[in-house]
Amino acid sequence: QVQLVESGGGLVQPGGSLRLSCAVAGSDFSRTDMGWYRQAPGKERESVARISRRGATAYIDSVKDRFTISRDNAKNMVYLQMNGLKPEDTAVYYCNTIPDVDNYWGQGTQVTVSA
Repeated sequence: QVQLVESGGGLVQPGGSLRLSCAVAGSDFSRTDMGWYRQAPGKERESVARISRRGATAYIDSVKDRFTISRDNAKNMVYLQMNGLKPEDTAVYYCNTIPDVDNYWGQGTQVTVSA
């Protein structure tokens, strides 16, 4: 049984920063590609960033140069450093495998960017 627990969200002003964390249990983590996803109110969930088992990263255009995904295989953790936050980044953020697995979705962590 894979468990994913996200944390680190909060309320931040435009231009601010947050670091999200995802604790992964129950999987062969070091061999798994991982991703961060987000779902804004009234919108579909979208993939934001991904990191391969070897550390190769990719981002959607709207967060490129602002967000950084990383992983610590020794701790079974995935991180998302978010800088230069904008109101349009407001969403619930989730981690999951790449490709995502329905049964793995956790509660997510709310990120609200507002003045």
